[in-house]
Order: sequence, then C-alpha cells, then structure tokens
Amino acid sequence: MAFLDVHPGFGYPAAAGLGLLVGSFLNVVILRLPKRLEWQWKRDAREILEEPDLYDPPPPGIVVEGSHCPTCKKPLSWYENIPVLSWVLQGGKCRGCKTSISMQYPLVELLTGLLFLACVWRFGFGWRGFGALLLTSYLIALSGIDFRTRLLPDQLTLPLLWLGLVAASDHLFVAAKPALLGAMAGYLSLWSVYWVFKQLTGKEGMGHGDFKLLAALGAWTGLVGVLPTIMISSLVGAVVGSLWLAAKGRSKATPIPFGPYLATAGWISFMWGNDLVAAYLRFAGLA
Repeated sequence: MAFLDVHPGFGYPAAAGLGLLVGSFLNVVILRLPKRLEWQWKRDAREILEEPDLYDPPPPGIVVEGSHCPTCKKPLSWYENIPVLSWVLQGGKCRGCKTSISMQYPLVELLTGLLFLACVWRFGFGWRGFGALLLTSYLIALSGIDFRTRLLPDQLTLPLLWLGLVAASDHLFVAAKPALLGAMAGYLSLWSVYWVFKQLTGKEGMGHGDFKLLAALGAWTGLVGVLPTIMISSLVGAVVGSLWLAAKGRSKATPIPFGPYLATAGWISFMWGNDLVAAYLRFAGLA
C-alpha cells in the first residue's frame, strides 16, 4: 500500500480496474439479492402459516452460480463477462439470443470504477482508502436495489452500520462517540419524520430501511455529517423526483425510492462533509 501511495501512477489504474470488477459483482447483488430474499420470505410465511411446502427452487445464488443471459439463460463465457468492454463489443446484446442487455450493467461498472478512483484519490491506498471503497460498494448496491424494488435490505444496511462503528473504534474516519451519536441521530431523525407524517395522514411516508441507511451513514460520517446528508438528499430528491414524475406523467402520490438520494448525499458528506460545513459557516458569517 505504501508503494501505491508513493507511485499513484500504478495505484489509480489499479483502483479503477478493481472498481470495474467490483461493479460487475454489484450488478449481480442488485439483481439477485431481492429475488433470494423474496424466495426466503415466502418459505418463512408458509412455515409460519403451516401451509404445505411447495416445489419452489431457489433463484440463482449471488456467489456460486455463474452469470447468464436473463432471457435465454445461456451461461456467459469469460470473454462475455469483461466489465464494460464485453457490453460494447457485443453492441449491448446477448451473443446467443440477440436480446438487448440493460444499460445498468456498464453504467454500474463505470460508476463503481470512477467512485473507487475518487476514494483512493481522497483517502490514499491504506485502511482509510479500503474503508471508503467498502462504503462506496455498499451504497451502490443499496441504491440499485432500492431504485429497482423500493427495498433497502437489512442484510446490507445493518452490516454497513456495524462496519462504520467498527471503523470508528479505531478512529479511522471519525471517533467512536461522534459515530455513535451520528448513527442515533440518523435513525431518530427520519423515524421522527415518519412517525409525525403517519400520525397526521395515516400513511407511511417512507420505509424503515431509510432510517437504517441514514443510521449507517451517520456511523461513517459522524454527527456532523447527518444534517448535510439530510439536506442534500431532500433537495436533490425533491428536484429530481419532481422532474421524474413529470416526465413519466405520474401523480405526486407515486412512491419514489429515497435510498439513492440518501446514498448519494451520504457519500458526498463522507468525502467532503467537513469542507461543506466549513464553507456554509463562512457563507453564513459564523466562522
């Protein structure tokens, strides 16, 4: 790691390449984890209700089963699995059935590569850089899943929370006390909004996964990062969400996933939160 810090000309391309590979794996997580969870939930429900077990083979696993075309089920060769490049060379289509392949695949891979590059540029190639890559990977996976299914699985949000607290125990990004307070403030702030909205309208304004995601982000950014995360996500969510609803011709009552906005704002606060707070204080004449 010290060699890469001294010779970033080797480190930056390596980080970008690693990001492309991890992005390919994150696509698998985004597409397969919700199906695995739904399958398990149905099995658990049948067991609780004491209903007869059905022949219901599990969806493909996340690690063991290889990649395949979602339409014709043709297994992909190694040269069809090269991040971004395979999609470009194949014209965005399956070599077997010629069905179009979603733009999600190259976009997630490219995004992960670029964000990995930004992380090592900001934090270097040591433990801080590794922690930033880990957080980034979780946030990309959670954003993709929430965007597609409006789910933020506990299987991702809770480990992310604990990883943030473990990192804080060694003062990797923030100290332990600010991380704990950030996790508490993150959860309670959105839970309070949810509870008040439900009391006033009788409806649920957001899912519980949003509370847990902001709690996890609070553990990584500390108490000082929670408010910028809420403000940025709310502003971007309101603008982008309104434009999306208008473009799709949907009503304002249409549910919109909030997780991607939280993840984006949390990542920005994690990377440059102190700078943003200092700039705001200077702008407000408080510093």
